[in-house]
Amino acid sequence: MEPPKVEKFSTADRGNGLRALAPLRPGELLFRSDPLAYTVSKGSRGVVCDRCLLGKEKLMRCSQCRVAKYCGAKCQKKAWPDHKRECKCLKSCKPRYPPDSVRLLGRVVVKLMEETPSESEKLYSFYDLESNINKLTEDKKEGLRQLAVTFQLYIREEIQDVSQLPPSFDIFEAFAKV
Repeated sequence: MEPPKVEKFSTADRGNGLRALAPLRPGELLFRSDPLAYTVSKGSRGVVCDRCLLGKEKLMRCSQCRVAKYCGAKCQKKAWPDHKRECKCLKSCKPRYPPDSVRLLGRVVVKLMEETPSESEKLYSFYDLESNINKLTEDKKEGLRQLAVTFQLYIREEIQDVSQLPPSFDIFEAFAKV
């Protein structure tokens, strides 16, 4: 295994970051990993594949939730491990569709509940992300509280109460990170 080329660091006034451990050549790859979680935004829904994010005129719709759309059976099959729990949640909240941030946080929670962390989580975990709650206005905090309530309604098919969430996971705090 190759030694790491970067390390994480924290500063009091500028947040978290990564820095190189050795001199670098232009264009040198430092780190590669799939994202912890992603979702197609409202404006691109139905235009791009929920798995590969490529645009296509004709997309296949998930027969269960009828929300997720894929460019073909191959992408749909690859997406199923990430989509199966979300699928139940999407079916349960019909006819309303959750905001993008609620769906994204749902995917984050499912990933955090997995026993094996992703490559990106090994370097920087979700818990390392900086929250900006202290910098938010009361109006923005109220908006996050509403999102937290919406999230609890959305995820209730998979997580019936907060004790089933990953350890030390705070929904309100999580929305301040995503």
